[in-house]
Amino acid sequence: MAEHIEQSADPEHTAEHVTTSVARRIEAGREHDFLAWTDAGMALARTFPGFLGGGWLRSAQDSSDYYVVYRFDNEAQMDDWVRSPVRRAWLSRGEGVAVESAVHRLSGIEGWFEPQSTLTNAVRVVGAPPARWKQAITIWLGFFPLSLLINFAVVAHLDGVPLVLKTLIATLINTPLMVYLVLPWITARLSRWLR
Repeated sequence: MAEHIEQSADPEHTAEHVTTSVARRIEAGREHDFLAWTDAGMALARTFPGFLGGGWLRSAQDSSDYYVVYRFDNEAQMDDWVRSPVRRAWLSRGEGVAVESAVHRLSGIEGWFEPQSTLTNAVRVVGAPPARWKQAITIWLGFFPLSLLINFAVVAHLDGVPLVLKTLIATLINTPLMVYLVLPWITARLSRWLR
């Protein structure tokens, strides 16, 4: 797989970083135009706050398939780039050069649960997920204290309620707290270890 990936000088990578991979099919005979257009887009993205790096990869199976990948420090900065008039103008200059076929955006722990078969090669090249044992420890570090707290604060006061209903109530509280609060907080603090 041919590739051109650049990284910024910022060595800090936290769970807040956002990676986007865009699959594009190149029109026949337009490879040089596509690469020049993509490099121009990366140069524009580099001027936006939070840009951490990006580039392109060519599929080994089909030379007309390319993957463009870019990374920002957080969702808000990625959205500033994605919604910008500068990017819209750049995209319009690429009409007739390539057709977008898929977009993947990964941030924090959500990428760990994405089946590898559905990801583009660009996402796997830029940042592989942590080892499974590290994922398990990270999730347990959040799950154990939160479960303990819910058992003391909620479940202990549900005398006479059937076990299935108690479990339902506990998991309805636990799951969103884990996904939206606990895991983002823990992964940010363990970011170096999770690399």
